[in-house]
Amino acid sequence: MAATAGTGVGARAMRSAVRGAGPVYDAVVMASARLRSFLAAAALAIPVLLASGCGSQSPTAPTVNVPFSTTDLRVGTGTEAVTGRMLTVNYTGWIYDPSRAENKGTQFDTSAGRGPLVFLLGAGNLIQGWNMGIAGMKVGGLRRIVVPPALGYGAAGAGGGTVPPNATLLFEVELLDVQ
Repeated sequence: MAATAGTGVGARAMRSAVRGAGPVYDAVVMASARLRSFLAAAALAIPVLLASGCGSQSPTAPTVNVPFSTTDLRVGTGTEAVTGRMLTVNYTGWIYDPSRAENKGTQFDTSAGRGPLVFLLGAGNLIQGWNMGIAGMKVGGLRRIVVPPALGYGAAGAGGGTVPPNATLLFEVELLDVQ
């Protein structure tokens, strides 16, 4: 009597013979079962994770293609900021968001409450957009600087998620002193 695939005495004998093939076969069978269970669970979980945003509380960077720009909100009359000089500034930084007033999305940094920032312009310790945006300002000036990702924190982001990857940034910088 011929057994059909998967049923009858022949199939049981075949499974029995293959089962006796050793520990490698048993490990493969167990791994295969675990993989099927994992894939089934993943298929159920992926839509839930996508819908929930994975529980992230960090800001997201709107997809925008905004070029580097500077706008003087108040033109200063004092000493000019040039590369190699020590500058003292007050500043606030936001994630650029075209849907918000003045494009000011989530605020991620400010010198307010901490005191002014003092730094050497062009020393390489700031994002490139700041070096470009602050150069030429005069003491007393207030400037808005739009910094695209390539001149900011790029694909890495910053601050442990405070600045998301590929974020365009907006800063308002007040030049207090040049030494």
